[in-house]
Amino acid sequence: MRHTVTLSPAAVLAAFALLCAPAGAQTLSPLPASDYSVRSVCGEPARGQAACLAMELVPETAAARAHSHPLGMTIKAGAEQATKPCETPTAVEGCFGLRPEDLHEAYALPDAPTGTQTIALVDAYNDPTAQADLKAYDKEFDLEECTTANRCFAQINQSGRESDLPFPKSTVELEEHASGTRSERAEAEAAEGWTVEMSLDIETAHAVCESCKIVLVEATNPTLSNLETAEDTAVSLGANEVSNSWGSPECVEEKDLVECIPRSSAFDHPGTVITVAAGDSGYENWDGAEKGFADYPASLPDVVAVGGTRLKLSEAGTWEDETVWNDGGKEGTSYDGDGAGGGGCSKQFDAELWQTEVSDWSSVGCGKHRAVADVSADADPYTGIAVYDSSSTKCEDEEGAHWCTIGGTSLASPLIASVFALAGGSGGVNFPSHTLYRNETLQPSSLHDVTEGSNGECDLPFESKTGTSGCTTAQEAAAGCSSHLSCLAGPGYDGPSGVGTPDGLAAFVPPAGGDGTEPTGAEEEAGSAKNKESESASRSSASPPPPPSSSTPPAPVVTTPGPTIAPQSPEKLSNLELTLKAIAALNTDHPRLKQLAFSFTSSQQTIVRAALQRLVTKHRHRRWQGVGGLELAATYGRNTQSFGGHALLGRGTYRLTVKPANGAARSLVFRIG
Repeated sequence: MRHTVTLSPAAVLAAFALLCAPAGAQTLSPLPASDYSVRSVCGEPARGQAACLAMELVPETAAARAHSHPLGMTIKAGAEQATKPCETPTAVEGCFGLRPEDLHEAYALPDAPTGTQTIALVDAYNDPTAQADLKAYDKEFDLEECTTANRCFAQINQSGRESDLPFPKSTVELEEHASGTRSERAEAEAAEGWTVEMSLDIETAHAVCESCKIVLVEATNPTLSNLETAEDTAVSLGANEVSNSWGSPECVEEKDLVECIPRSSAFDHPGTVITVAAGDSGYENWDGAEKGFADYPASLPDVVAVGGTRLKLSEAGTWEDETVWNDGGKEGTSYDGDGAGGGGCSKQFDAELWQTEVSDWSSVGCGKHRAVADVSADADPYTGIAVYDSSSTKCEDEEGAHWCTIGGTSLASPLIASVFALAGGSGGVNFPSHTLYRNETLQPSSLHDVTEGSNGECDLPFESKTGTSGCTTAQEAAAGCSSHLSCLAGPGYDGPSGVGTPDGLAAFVPPAGGDGTEPTGAEEEAGSAKNKESESASRSSASPPPPPSSSTPPAPVVTTPGPTIAPQSPEKLSNLELTLKAIAALNTDHPRLKQLAFSFTSSQQTIVRAALQRLVTKHRHRRWQGVGGLELAATYGRNTQSFGGHALLGRGTYRLTVKPANGAARSLVFRIG
């Protein structure tokens, strides 16, 4: 599908050069993937810590080290040009990876966002050259400067202060630690990897959304507790989007004992777009150290989990194809494969209603559990982007240049966060992943549907001649997930690629009129029974409840229904609220279930199912537990209904959800006591 795209000045000049090229123009294609290897810029994390998910493409042959060919694209040059592309390698020529204009062309993105947007990037340690590196990146690609002086860029610690940034304070301190004691060398090695991660995050965000403000929030170190503190800080400072290019397996298993990471409220910020990289070790980390589990926090239902693809561009620089990224392979060969888009079925979190309502959910293979990912974007290092980083020796080549090629789902996460920014943020939707699922149904052409590939396990040697997995897609899927869609791409939703990749902004904008999106304001949040709060007040709560899960309530109590109504599309429910009598009753000690009355407005006659759930803690995990349910025949206009039964309702947090037979659910959360 073709789109009208606003081209950057660099893209316009490139297009003009192609038009003016003399007859007999030459085509310069990228070197084969086998000329490169891949390595993670961050090592394996210690228990309780997260690893950054940036993957560096490492040149292995003389031609690759000379950067004599473009990366991930084909470039045409005039036959009589004195200097051919990459003869004197520069990033702007595409010799070090994809450029800002390539990302815009590939995903049909405009240059400017809808309104003012602030993108926060949560990382660990400190990048002492972050602003200088961004300045060099902007100069190379002729982008608008983003600095602290023009209030476009800010660099803060996990508590929100611009002073007292984490280690290393300077490149000198980093170098001193690199030659110090064993523990200092280990810390320097870890911090050096994260500086590359930060450069990738910052430069990707600025490449996609040039006029967005950027806030780099630096955790003291990569412990989950510090990263979660930084997450809360990012949201508290007003970020519209928060990108997290890091993760850790959600559970570990030792001696038949499975220990999982507790659910954190740090990612439960309704109305804020929180993107998380799905991981770089394939389906349930089959290619990693801790196997058998999806990555956290990507496995949380609260976030937008971003999977990885290999992007193929046409000769004109536009999108041609995408497949699931899987370059994993058996270890021990002369040239090991490394890297595959993460994902899998969560072992501890249930899927949200909007995910289980995709047409092919029964084929995904996750049952009631959350599937990762929600959406995807380019992540294969071979089709990675050019990154400038002067803090780390990882990006320093033989000529002393500080450009390198970085991929991984660390690239995909800030890319998707920035696309949301271009679209204007969440658009008032509490959980923005819901927008993606609704648009995948309503506007399937708004996404590139990734239908080929698998991130499943490959136990055959990596194919060094082609630089790809040694297994066929069928072999990967059979070994990974028994050929379910949780690890196998197919039409529509699938685990590795989610609903697909961006094709313009339409998929990131809530459907007109709020159809199918999460309810906001009084429609969703009743606050407490004593005082109904607005949505903005509920967002500022220190301990907001987790988002709805798909926990199944007990069998519904069926009221005497009217005649069966044939469902029409779309059916809309609005103005869901508790009645005044119910609010008064819930203010008393131990109200009864039959006193819980509620009302809503229906756009037409339909069958509506209502469910009441209570927030409980079990084994240190919070989940919604069913209390009661019913069905009613709703009429056009205002409807009032109450639950039956004499059961007592104790103190706590409850959620009421109503859903028409063929439409979107509406919920409100309230407290008793």
